Amino acid sequence: MIKRNLLVLGLAVMLSACGFQLRGTGSNELAIKELDVSARNSYGDTVTQLTRVLTSSGVNVYTGAQYKLQLVNESESQRTASYSGSGRSAEYQLTTTLDYEIHGIQDRFLLGDKVSVDRIYVHDGNNLTGSDQEAAQIRQEMRSELIQRLLARLQQLTPERLDQLQVRADEVARAEEQARQDAQRLRDATPQQSPVEIPNR
Repeated sequence: MIKRNLLVLGLAVMLSACGFQLRGTGSNELAIKELDVSARNSYGDTVTQLTRVLTSSGVNVYTGAQYKLQLVNESESQRTASYSGSGRSAEYQLTTTLDYEIHGIQDRFLLGDKVSVDRIYVHDGNNLTGSDQEAAQIRQEMRSELIQRLLARLQQLTPERLDQLQVRADEVARAEEQARQDAQRLRDATPQQSPVEIPNR
């Protein structure tokens, strides 16, 4: 019995040392400690729930933070997955997609990506109220899962990674500004053609 307990304990230590975590027991802590979160719908359910989750994960969410998370677009699509024999009920597939961007110093674009969630539910033509309630519940669950997937993406962003992206964005901005200045100097150095004068008859 003691040997078995020691074996289990030893395996647990080895797995934790390798970074293994059981599903649902991992930490939601982010390396990013400050974040400005914005969305088209500033008071929508997604941004409200996301802000709450980020705050509970130790992130200070406030306007003016160095890094900005912009929820660019949230869209939902629905398609029929299958019909029943009677034609009164059908399976629908719901897909919710969230496009997001990370901006850094001087609001420079650092990266952009999207997360999506799919769910299938049965729409019963004989029980419209129940089907609508089920669809509403599924949408809430999908939103929660969408936020968890976005949080998992954010967990991969370390300050070092963001610094690298910022350096690259600064280089791109400098190159674009230099190209703009060179084009302006070329325009300034090119003599403008004088209008053709038509002699009086």
